[in-house]
Amino acid sequence: MNELNIGQEVPDFTLPASNGQAISLSQYRGQKIILYFYPKNMTPGCTQEACEFRDAHDQITARGAVVLGISPDNLASHAKFIAKNELPFPLLSDEDHQVSEMFGVWQLKKLYGKEFMGIVRSTFLIDEQGVLVEAWRKVRVKGHVATALEGISK
Repeated sequence: MNELNIGQEVPDFTLPASNGQAISLSQYRGQKIILYFYPKNMTPGCTQEACEFRDAHDQITARGAVVLGISPDNLASHAKFIAKNELPFPLLSDEDHQVSEMFGVWQLKKLYGKEFMGIVRSTFLIDEQGVLVEAWRKVRVKGHVATALEGISK
């Protein structure tokens, strides 16, 4: 498993987005990017995390950053999730989990004694030049958005 490390330039990628367009990381050069990976739309932890990013969205954009969420859910699921929670940022669909694997967040997980592959909740901060400057892996939702806000304020 190849993980990106702090100080590395993040390779460009393009994924289908909830706004009906394909979004490439390179579109956001010149801005900081909070790129967060989450397991599944409409689940309690993922909903809480998305809503906390929503509630902090004005503070994030005021600091010159954008938020992009990524999960393996399809675009129809993303559209419902955005509508239900009034999310002001795009969600990207990584159904084949290529980008999730690039960031090292597609991993073997265990739940109720069953093993399966899935996304380990993680957030990455990419600077204006496309360099990875922070990586928060195995994130606990509570308090995480505040930590990400501190990261973009540095």
